[in-house]
Amino acid sequence: MRICVYCSSSERIDPGYVLLAGQVGTELAARGHSLVSGGGSISCMGAVARSARAGGASTLGVIPRKLLDLEVSDTDADELIVTETMRERKAIMDERADAFLALPGGLGTLEELFEIWVAAMLGMHAKPIVVLDPDGVFAHLHTLVDGLVDRGFVRPEARALLRWSTTPAEALDFLEAAGVGSAVNPTVGEAIEAAAPPID
Repeated sequence: MRICVYCSSSERIDPGYVLLAGQVGTELAARGHSLVSGGGSISCMGAVARSARAGGASTLGVIPRKLLDLEVSDTDADELIVTETMRERKAIMDERADAFLALPGGLGTLEELFEIWVAAMLGMHAKPIVVLDPDGVFAHLHTLVDGLVDRGFVRPEARALLRWSTTPAEALDFLEAAGVGSAVNPTVGEAIEAAAPPID
């Protein structure tokens, strides 16, 4: 399985999150999976890629040209793709991955998570999505989504497309249990098309 890991490239975060990313890379490799990442070599992004390779996993990095200097590109990646835009970067990561795992991160991580989650909700893919949040960085997000479901802004079926985990092993268990998704998720997409009026 090719697992896309969304994570931080910030060097201002607690080193424990970098350690967590390294543990994810190690676990991913030990289970025979490969990595798709944002192509950076610092902080969590670098840690997950180095650990994955150390365990024998193949790694693909995708990085926009403008970020080459800021994030220091992962030149050790088995394949490194340099794009012109962030949109192109995300499209390639989405296409090349079979599953998605979001670690604690900032606005970029959230943007990637929400985009792939909404695409699943709209039936554009059936690839599993898991958040790994061992100490509640995204706790308010979890609560917010529950509140949006309660108020009718988000359907329970859409909420169920995202799994929450607290350890790398649990996160990989969820992804493996879901299996490799197809390009399209007809169940949720058809439910949304049938609804009138649609809810954003």
